[in-house]
Amino acid sequence: MSEHVPSRSARRLPWVWIVVILAALTGGTYWWLSDGGQQVAPKKPQGGMTPMVPVRVQAAVSENLDIYLRGLGTVTAFNTVTVRSRVQGELVEVLFKEGESVKAGDILARIDPRPFEVALDQALGAQQQNQAQYENAKRDLQRYQTLRKQDSIAPQLLDTQAALVRKFEGLIKSDQATVDNARLQLSYTTITAPIAGRLGLRRVDAGNLVNANDPAGVVVITQTQPIAVMFTLPENDLPAVREPMLGGQILAVDAYDRADMNRLAEGKLSSIDNQIDIATGTVKLKAEFANQTDALFPNQFVNIRMKVRTLQNALTIPAAAVQQGNRGAFVYVVEADDTAAVKPIKIGDRSGERVVILDGIKVGDRVVLEGTDRLRAGAKVRVIGAPSASGEPNNAARRPAGASGSARP
Repeated sequence: MSEHVPSRSARRLPWVWIVVILAALTGGTYWWLSDGGQQVAPKKPQGGMTPMVPVRVQAAVSENLDIYLRGLGTVTAFNTVTVRSRVQGELVEVLFKEGESVKAGDILARIDPRPFEVALDQALGAQQQNQAQYENAKRDLQRYQTLRKQDSIAPQLLDTQAALVRKFEGLIKSDQATVDNARLQLSYTTITAPIAGRLGLRRVDAGNLVNANDPAGVVVITQTQPIAVMFTLPENDLPAVREPMLGGQILAVDAYDRADMNRLAEGKLSSIDNQIDIATGTVKLKAEFANQTDALFPNQFVNIRMKVRTLQNALTIPAAAVQQGNRGAFVYVVEADDTAAVKPIKIGDRSGERVVILDGIKVGDRVVLEGTDRLRAGAKVRVIGAPSASGEPNNAARRPAGASGSARP
């Protein structure tokens, strides 16, 4: 019986069909994922237009710019005095109202004067007794001098009488000092204001016994007209302050409130401390304010702006337009064809929201203030609130993009 052996072509047939089926499945899957066999292309803006970046710009201008230094300060009374009694006694009268303004010499309170009046009378009585003995001793000395010329008494008696007269002269001087001291103690029973200023709260009431030089005192007076402000500046700003002061220039100082919004008073710089604080790297300065309206109050926190100089015809732009990159400071400038360009700049002084540009741009260049986050060099821009360079409104049909954008510095 003969054995049937399949041919080689018959053995290969199943594998061929397997390959064909797999190829058909792969093609069908690709056709389905490619949206009906059509090739998926990247979407482009309609009409072949690239989107414009909306920005806000401001032109660089030449102007006179006042340079200010800023610091944090504390209002300090020009003089602060704790009014104390200089003698001990009963406080019989308080003649001031809390918070009122007083002048130097105004009577504030009185202490019972009777014990001091008695002491003054005693001193005057002792002075009169010694004065009488002194006058009698002088008359005796005159008699002794006459008798001595007649050689009627011994020289020793004349010398003794002369010494007695000098003794009473010394007693008279001592008595006069005692009388003066008694009068002085009596004057201390009337408490007066040593300086002009504003009174604080009363610290003792009438009827209490007050002691001499009591630390609490009777009341505190603060001189608020004029008033001072102590503030600090970084040591790097010290040359900008010292140079005009050495030249005799008076530097204007403005005090603003805690929010740095409202100007409270105008004054002038009066002095600079003689050393720099090594812990903070700052120097203390003192400014004086007339404070006629009492806008400044002792121990009040204020913001200080001090004008140190004025730059003439300086090229300035808003500080918000300045960007920082790997190569330093730069700005985006909108060219005449409404494309953005990157311009490296060299920055000078800054005052408030304006910054001086030493190099990189010129007067009239439009620098970008807002919209820089999506901006690149060469990108088309749409200036908000202004017509384009061609005179067409910015919301008109957008023009084709120019050169491709480069990486941001």
